Formats: sequence, structure tokens, C-alpha cells
Amino acid sequence: MKILVIAEKPDMGRNIAAVIEPGARNQRTYIEGERYIITWAIGHLIGLAEPEAYDSKYKRWNFGDLPIIPEQFKIVPNPRTKDQLKVIGDLAKQCDRIVNACDAGREGQHIFALIQRQLKLKQPVKRLWISDLTAESIRRGFDQLRDSSEFENLTQAARARSEADWLIGMNASRAFTTKHNNLLSVGRVQTPVLAIIYDRQKEIENFTSQTFYEVKASFKQKDKTYEGIWQGEDRLTDKAKGEAIAEKVRGKEGKISKYEIKESKEYPYKLYDLTLLQRDANAKFGFSAKKTLDVAQALYERHKIISYPRTNSNYVTKENIDGMHKVLNMLQNGDYAQLASEADSKRVHVNNKSVCNPARVEDHHAILPTLKKPGTLSKEEQQLYDLIIRRFLAQFYPPAEYKHHTVLTVVEQETFKTAIKELLSPGWKVTLPDKDKGKPGNKSSKKDADGEEQQEQETDKPFTIDSKLPVQCRKADVKEKETQPPKPYTEGTLLKAMESAGKQIENEELRDAMKESGLGTPATRAATIERLKQVGYVTAKGKKIELTLKGRAAIELIRAAGVELLTSPEMTGQWERRLNQISRGEADSDRFLESVKKFAVSVIDKVRTQTPAAAGLFGDESSRSKGKGKRTSSRTSSSTRTSTSSRSSSSNSASSSRSRSTSSSNGAEGARSARSKASSRNKSSASAIVDHPMPDAPPEDMSYAQSYSTSNYESSRTQSTATSENRENGNRHTGVSETASSSATGAVRSSKADQRENANSASTQSNRSNGSSVPSHTALGSCPRQGCGGTIIEGRKGYGCSHFKQGCSFVIWKEFSGKSVSVQMLKALLLKGESQVLSFKKGGNDFKARIKLIDRQTGKLGVEAVDS
Repeated sequence: MKILVIAEKPDMGRNIAAVIEPGARNQRTYIEGERYIITWAIGHLIGLAEPEAYDSKYKRWNFGDLPIIPEQFKIVPNPRTKDQLKVIGDLAKQCDRIVNACDAGREGQHIFALIQRQLKLKQPVKRLWISDLTAESIRRGFDQLRDSSEFENLTQAARARSEADWLIGMNASRAFTTKHNNLLSVGRVQTPVLAIIYDRQKEIENFTSQTFYEVKASFKQKDKTYEGIWQGEDRLTDKAKGEAIAEKVRGKEGKISKYEIKESKEYPYKLYDLTLLQRDANAKFGFSAKKTLDVAQALYERHKIISYPRTNSNYVTKENIDGMHKVLNMLQNGDYAQLASEADSKRVHVNNKSVCNPARVEDHHAILPTLKKPGTLSKEEQQLYDLIIRRFLAQFYPPAEYKHHTVLTVVEQETFKTAIKELLSPGWKVTLPDKDKGKPGNKSSKKDADGEEQQEQETDKPFTIDSKLPVQCRKADVKEKETQPPKPYTEGTLLKAMESAGKQIENEELRDAMKESGLGTPATRAATIERLKQVGYVTAKGKKIELTLKGRAAIELIRAAGVELLTSPEMTGQWERRLNQISRGEADSDRFLESVKKFAVSVIDKVRTQTPAAAGLFGDESSRSKGKGKRTSSRTSSSTRTSTSSRSSSSNSASSSRSRSTSSSNGAEGARSARSKASSRNKSSASAIVDHPMPDAPPEDMSYAQSYSTSNYESSRTQSTATSENRENGNRHTGVSETASSSATGAVRSSKADQRENANSASTQSNRSNGSSVPSHTALGSCPRQGCGGTIIEGRKGYGCSHFKQGCSFVIWKEFSGKSVSVQMLKALLLKGESQVLSFKKGGNDFKARIKLIDRQTGKLGVEAVDS
């Protein structure tokens, strides 16, 4: 009988068949040769069953039915790919042995295990474990097939992850959704990532800009000129003092009190793992993390010109060194001929630990080009391939060498500092595209001996100065500057934050468990970010990621429920530690799942006592259902009770926000303090549930109920509306059935009429105030009027309260005292009661002042001068 080879995807199956059975017949759903029959899954063919498979009552989303804890998890075929599953089953009957050729990793192992379990396959199984799809690697992999028993622990870890993920995603998402009448997605990685974005947004909103002054002087010694920055107070806030210093030194003679020269080397950047590639592609080309993954996957599967891209390693093993040399030789013909010819192959060897470090390679080595030459590539494919090739070639070049000059110049007892970074030898930087190479006059940052960041001026020309000769101060000027808030996250910087999230955990063991992975894995981070967009928690504005009101509300509600661990990376540390132990045979998966069940119950218990959210808190009508159905929330009160509690909640929230924003002169400090307190609470809570970490998040860890699409949730009544991308390859499986969708629809529709009334009220308010229609009804914040409970929405000439018909007259006009009140300024006024420092003119004189919210009942504004 023949041997059945099961690949994870069609492209992989065809690539394998081309090597082991080159003359085989292609039968569309499989390829048959003399010895092997090669077929494939299409991602996940099997998934965990939905709640209604255990009890029909779960078709309706009812808080009273939570938690949902199956005694034994059921699996079901994906209806969209059931035909391919049947093909695999029929082919298996013709074969006496099987080769698992799914991706070499935890999730690839899980995909095969589910097929084996569903079809009850009894044949002996061998495992193909390779990192790229080149013919050489495939041949070597089949020559060195491993026994499936070696991967039994990995299979158990993957199954435990999947089932635990179901428990938390299904229960937490249903709990928060039914309690707060809004579709809320919760996941163990998704939610902490959202919390990272939320905390950064709070830092930005609470940031108080400060004006300061920089005194810069220009000096000349013979034919050499250079500039220096005055060194005195940490931050000069007195403009008059700065002008006095400039006047004091201008045109005067000075001397060099200190001149230091240090040499340094900059070694090539590490080889790419997926996250680093995604970060670079976002910064250079504006690619989203998902787009980079998709393009890299095409370079791997379709073009076969790079190795496996979903890797978390920046290193290779000794077995890869010879292949790297062969690729270098291949590159000496073609577009990279000059760079490849000038490279030194001797620099890449088994003892070069910056390249070859087997201890830092887990399932897959760093992303490398293969020996296959590229054919016709799209623009995006060429851009990404170019990044990978240049990073590869850089490893064969010497380090870049620099000379750092630090000069202290004293004029009239005033000291000025100059920092010059002189390029001696570009080394590996010749491999960079011209636009990425440092240009003369550019500034770079480095930290001095005290850990303070200082600016260095880069130059490729020799810098020499005689410390014994005097200098002349040619000019001196005072420049006004302002402190800047933290920057909003881009996908690139968010990926970096996800990667390093575990570094702030105090528990050393948990921190070590996360040090190689952070939040999510390289293969899952792109889908996590996409998920946050799809469920309406964030939006992309250019490169920036912006938090929506719904995303803000989700984090605040989860933290307020007393389950801050859902927003903390600490659970990831617990999760990864235990899964690693299971995969090594050091921990029991059943015990792990029992602890997860206990945690799921504790989440339900805490949400049960929470006050329902205010109707306008989420600022998005689309997330509330338009369909019919009865409310199945555990609340027994009338809409009157909901309205009363909502107003109270909104008022308390606004009061809390005001007190937080005024508790510190610097909002970043306040945000850090809040996170520190939460971290302290998390530490004690985490120690109490250290034996039941939560499951991982999208896509390999995509929870079922948490991963529904809002648009599908509202529009689809004939198919599953809570689908999830259980794998980053886009193959989706059902999360919540049509009936469950209908039930959940009913659970969140009770405030729909109120929302329409609020929108109409806001329109009336705007028409009355401005004589024009409202541009949009997006909620911009809570109305600060005590006890109101409404939200602020934008009109054509002002920002008014949605509860106008209930008697609220709060309004802030878009024009005030010659200044335009932007949405950003409005939010600052609502949160902090004041704007940042602005420049005003009065009687021909300039002065600094802030716009203040004087009356929180009416929206009356005033101007308060600030001492310059």
C-alpha cells in the first residue's frame, strides 16, 4: 500500500509532490504517485463545537446560563471544507502509513491531530519537520522523518491551548456582552494589547505640554565651525534668562574646557524574524502587519525564495551556515552582484554568535533567502524581498566604525556642549538603500554615562579641533520649544510593544516565560491587530492606531469588574510557562484545563455584580443589534433602572476622569502610577491563580465567541456570525451559530430606541444652536454635567449633548476667542478642564494662555493666562 502525506495547505502539498513524486498525477484534491499520495488540509478542517452542541439553551446568549463548561469537548468539521476532509478520509483507507507534513509548529501539529481524531486514523505516523520548501530541504526532511511519538507532548499543549481558549473566550465575551448590552470581544492576548493602546492614549490625553527654551551658539576656530547647546538648568523655562545668556556670549571669545574622543562599532542588525520584518515594512513602506505576513507567505509558498516566515528567531543553526554561503554565491549574479561580490564569506561561521546561535532557535531559524532565484515579483513582494536580501548580506560585512567627539566650550562662564558622530568606515551600512544611509547633518541619539539621552550630529567628514586654542562665538540664539506627549502607536511600534510586553512583569519566572514571545507569537500578532480593528476597538488613521470609544469602554469595564488580569501581560507569562511545561512533558494538560475552568467561573462571578454600562458609553450604534429577539441578560430591572444606573455610572466615570487628570502635573506620571497600582493588584491575583493561566489569543489562539465580526453579527441571520480566524492563513471556523447570534442580538437591542432618541436630540440641539444639520453622531466623550449621562456629539458649529431633549443645555462652540476648538482640544477640555498652552494676541502683544472649561453645567469657556 502507499503512504499518505498530509500537508497543511495546497501549495505546500504541491511543492512536496514536485520533489518526492515528480511524475505524479494531479487529481485536483490530491496528487498520486507510485509510492506516495499527497493531499492537504485547508488550514483548520476541524474545530471545537459551539455551545448549542452541548445544550440547546445556549443558542440564546443568557448571562444566567454562564459559565459554559463542557465536560468533554466535542469537535466538528468546518462545513465549508468538509469535502476535503472526506477526501483525506477516503485516501487514508488506501494507505498503510501517514506522514504529517503540516507546518512545523504547535498549531500545525494541532491541525493534523484534529484530522487524525475526527477520522479515527490508526495508521503509523511519521513527522516531516522542515523550515523551508526548497527541494533540498524537502528531500532532507523525508530522509530524516521523525516518529510522531516525539511530538505527543506538543500535541497535548496545542489541544490544551485550544480548549482553554474556548473556555475564556466564550464565557468572558458572552458575560461582558450580555451585561453591558454591547458586543464586547475579550481575549487573553487581544485584551492586553488593547490595554497597551488605551494606556498610551491616556498618557497622551493627560499630558501637559511645557514651554522651554534652548540657547544655541555657533563657534569658530580657524576654518572650523561647530555648534553647541547651553548646559545649565535641566530645562530652561525663563525666556528672559535665555536671551540674557545669548547676549552675554555673542561675539565673545571662549575656550575649550573639555574635548573627548571615543571610538565605537555598530554591528549589523540581526537577521529578520517575522515581527522585526513587520516593524521595518511598516516604518519604510507603511505596510500593515497583516500585509507583511501575506506578502512574506507568498514569497515562501508561491515563489519559494525565502524560508518559513512565521519564525520568532533572529538566528540560525550550524546546519544553515553552508546554505548561507551558497546563497551568497548565487547572489553574485543579478541585481545584488556588487554587494554580494564585496561581501566576506568568512564572517559567517558557526562561532559567530550574532548569526549562529542554536540555543536561540526553536521551531524555525531566522528568515533567509533560498537558492531559488526570484521570477516576476509584484512591487510589494520586491520591496519585502529586498529588505530580506539586504539584511542577509549585511551579516557578511564588517561593523560600521565611528568616532564620537564631545566638546565643552566655555564663554563668559557659560558652558555649551557639542556632540559629533564622525563616520570612519561604513562597513555593513553599504548594504542599506541610499535613502536609509545616514546623511551629513542628520541627528542621532545616544545615552551618556548618566543614562541621559543626548543628540549627536552625524558627519562623514573629518572633525578636528585644537583644545588648546581659543574659539570665537559668532552668534547665539534662543529657540522656543515645547515638551511633546508620547506618540500614538503605529502598527510597527505596537508590534515592538507586544514583543517586549513581558519585560515589566515583576515575577522573574513569568518574565522568563515571556522573554522570547511577549504578547502573542510572531505568527499571531498581525491577526490580533486586525481583530482589534474588526471588532471596532481601534481604527487606523494613516500609520497611527487610534482608540475608539468602544475600545476605551471595553478596557474600563473589564478593569472595573475586578478582572484586571484580563488586561495584563502577566497572564501570558502564566500561559506560556505552563504550555511550555506541557510540551516538554513537565506538566499535565488536564490540570491546566481545570485551573482555566476555575478562572472562567471567577470572571463570570465578578461581571455578575457589575453595574451595566451607560447607553452612550460605546459611541457606536452599529455595535448594537438591529434584529428582533428577547433580552436574555441576567438583569431583571426595567429600562428605568438601566437609565438610572447608567447616569450614575457616567457621572462617576466623568468625576473619576477629572480627578485623575488633575492629580499630576504630568499626565504620563498619572498613567504610570495607575498602571503600577493595577500591576500591584495583578501580582497578588496572579499568584492566587498561578495554576490556571488563561488561554492565548488570535489567531492560533483565536477565541471563539471573542472573535466575531461586528458587521456579520448584525447582518447575517443565516450563517454563523461569530467566526474566527483560527489560523493566520485566513481559514475560518464557526464560533457562534445563527440562533446564538439571534439571541445575542436580542440581548443587546434594548437601548436601540434610546439611541435613536439621543441621536435625534443631538440633531435638534445642533439645529437649534447652529441652524444647520449635524455632521455625525459619533460620541466624543461623556457629558460633564453632573447626573446627565449623555454623550457629546459634533454639530456644524459646536459640540452639544445628546440628552438635549431631557433638558441638558451643555454646548461648546467650535470658535472661541479666535481659536478653533478641535475634537482633540474638546476631549482635553472634557477630561482635564483645560487645553494645552496656546499663543494669543491682545493689543499687538503676544501672550501664553489656556482655554478653560469654566462651567461644566453649560459649557462656558474662559481664557487663563500662563506665566511665561
